[in-house]
Amino acid sequence: MPAQAQVTLPSDREVRVTRQFNAPRQLVYDAHTKPELIVKWMLGPPGWDMPVCDMDVRVGGTYKWQWKNKEDGKQFGFFGTFTEVNAPARVAHDEYYDPGTVGTSMPVGDPAIVSLDLNEQAGVTTLSCTMKFASKEARDGAVSTGMTDGMEMGYARLDDMFKAKAA
Repeated sequence: MPAQAQVTLPSDREVRVTRQFNAPRQLVYDAHTKPELIVKWMLGPPGWDMPVCDMDVRVGGTYKWQWKNKEDGKQFGFFGTFTEVNAPARVAHDEYYDPGTVGTSMPVGDPAIVSLDLNEQAGVTTLSCTMKFASKEARDGAVSTGMTDGMEMGYARLDDMFKAKAA
């Protein structure tokens, strides 16, 4: 089982999440770019599902993700445009926050710039996700939501999916 995601703050506006998967790079890439796979793992804490996962993975293509709490029906999401697609090594996009009905005080404002880099060695893929925010305040606000804990919960589900596929 790979170690949990490592979270670093490379600058006062950035968050970097690094995580290894016991899976080929193409599988990890597909899990991040195919809606039918994303809705199975990118769910954060228990009790949420992802009723909207629309993605046109090409430069200039758009995406919209929306999560819904199964208990109270509250929703939030993200949307943006792909700025770089280099399968299966890298994908980058801008990311706007849609507070939906969760009632968060996080401003929609300027987008974060998100890049995902994947490198494979001996069947182990290292994911490096860098999120660059418009300001230190925006970065700190995003981190304070427990975002990286939610990412790790999703990555643990992804580990299980890869194990099942390998079995």
